[in-house]
Formats: sequence, C-alpha cells, structure tokens
Amino acid sequence: MRLHKIDLNGLVLPNNLLVAPLAGYTNAVFREMCVRLGAGLTFTEMVSAKGLCYNSENTRELLSTLQLPPEYGAINAVQLFGCEPEYMERAACCENIAPFDLVDINMGCPVPKIFKNGEGSALLNDIPLAQKLVKAAVKSGKKVTVKFRTGVDGGHLVTRDFAVAMRDAGAAMLTVHGRTRVQMYSGEVNLKEIAAAKAAVDIPVIANGGVFSADDADRLLNETGADGVMLARGAMYNPFLISEISGADTVDKKQVIRRQLDDTFANFDSRFATVYMRKMLAFYIKGQPNAAATRVRLMGANSKQDIEEIFNGLQF
Repeated sequence: MRLHKIDLNGLVLPNNLLVAPLAGYTNAVFREMCVRLGAGLTFTEMVSAKGLCYNSENTRELLSTLQLPPEYGAINAVQLFGCEPEYMERAACCENIAPFDLVDINMGCPVPKIFKNGEGSALLNDIPLAQKLVKAAVKSGKKVTVKFRTGVDGGHLVTRDFAVAMRDAGAAMLTVHGRTRVQMYSGEVNLKEIAAAKAAVDIPVIANGGVFSADDADRLLNETGADGVMLARGAMYNPFLISEISGADTVDKKQVIRRQLDDTFANFDSRFATVYMRKMLAFYIKGQPNAAATRVRLMGANSKQDIEEIFNGLQF
C-alpha cells in the first residue's frame, strides 16, 4: 500500500492508513500504540453527544488522550454519535472536545440499541437529518468527517447519494464501510459501492471493511480508488498489521506489548486494566503453540502480577 498524506482543508493527516473507533478497545493507550506503529489517524471509542451535554462521567472517560512526541504528527480525533442536531452542536463545541482536532460522526453503527434510537446506521434512512447533524458539528470550527455504511440492507443501498449529501453538508472526509447494517461485521465487502462514493465526491474517501492483511489493504485501495484504508478488527486482533502495511521499522513485538501493558495499568484502574489486557493478549497469541491453554490461564488472571507472569513466558 502506498502511503501519502491527506489534506483536510489545512488539517493534514501524516498518512492514509487509519484505525477505526472500536467500542471497548480504542482507548488512549491503544491509540498511542497504533500511532507509534504507523497509523495516520486513530479515533476515540464512540461517544454519545447527548451524554457529553449531560456531563456523563462515563462518557468523559472515553475522551482521555496521551501526548505523543511532535515527530509522530498525531492528530486527536473523537467519534460522536447521536440523532439530535442541537446536542451534536453542543457536544462538538463543548470544553471536553476542545483537545480534539477532528470530529467524526458515526452513521454506521449497526447495534440494535443504537439503531432503535435513530442513531448510527439508522441515519442512512434519513439523509436530511444526517445533513443537519454534520452542519451542526461544523459550527464548532473543527474538521468534521462521517463514517457510514452502504445502506440498511441490500435492497436500500444509498452509498453514492449519502456521500454527496455529507459532502454538501460540510464533511471534510468520508469513511465507507462496505457492508450494510443487516450484514453487521460479516459477509462480502461491496467494493463497487465504495468506488461509487469515491467517484461521486471531491473530498477524501476512506475504504473500510475486511482488512486482515497487507494484501487485503492493497485490494481495497486498488479496486475502489479510495484515498486510504481504515483498519478495524484486523488492527484490534493484530496491531502489528499496521506496521506491516505502513512499512514502519521492524518492531520488537514483545516490547510494544509490554509498553501497552504497563501504560494500561498506569492510566486505568486495576480491574479495568486486568480485564482489558486479558482480552488483548488472548487476541495477540492466536496461532501460537498452546494458545488455547494460555487463554484459559489468562481468563483466570486477576491482577497485573498474574498477567505479567503469563506474558513473560510468551514469545512474539
């Protein structure tokens, strides 16, 4: 994959390899790791615009960031969700969002609770409302981007029209997950629909869906003409896919994970850090000898000491 910068009307992404917001996973430590491995942009976990307006403590906790050295060119991006323009504007303009350079609006989440509230992928059925949300966020003065799917189902594909509408509302960049809401996270990625979005607008379009290898990234770019690629579960399961695609210097995987382990316990309470790192290490050891037995041991770990004891015996 050929890396290049992306200019969002003056806000320049270091490269065109992005990592998606992933609820429960893309905390500040994980995002920092991804940037150090070569990602050009990462996002917070999905944050409720209304929750921010009501000063929810749980919502504020999702917004933590870590300072990276200037040479990484890191840009802080937050992803908001909601369906009420008033709250979207207030959230994008609020003090908690001040540290962020970019606001992404989620219009693709397929989870039933979000969909039934008229948020996430439900907005694919209401283009005028989706436009109002973008226009509301743009009032913050920050760059606004939109992540969306091809449609609610295969009989109602809206990719091209939705892309044009979001561009017209003021979005600076679009990310298209090439699946419908009904497909959730499985099934074929519709490359033609992503290509249709790219052909219809004159702003950057990022292709998302089904990237678990460098070859997958190349195919997604080559067959859609998109300006970049967004990794999701592929990066969650194997963050070193980022360095493989980006061509970053060879990294010591164990050292990188060691830093993630230490930083997670340093920045979060012990219970959260223990549960989180159990999950992450279970992903990272896939394909290793005795992986199943190691996962059983991980699920029984109840402290940093327990996890370190298991981690020290692993090879990466």
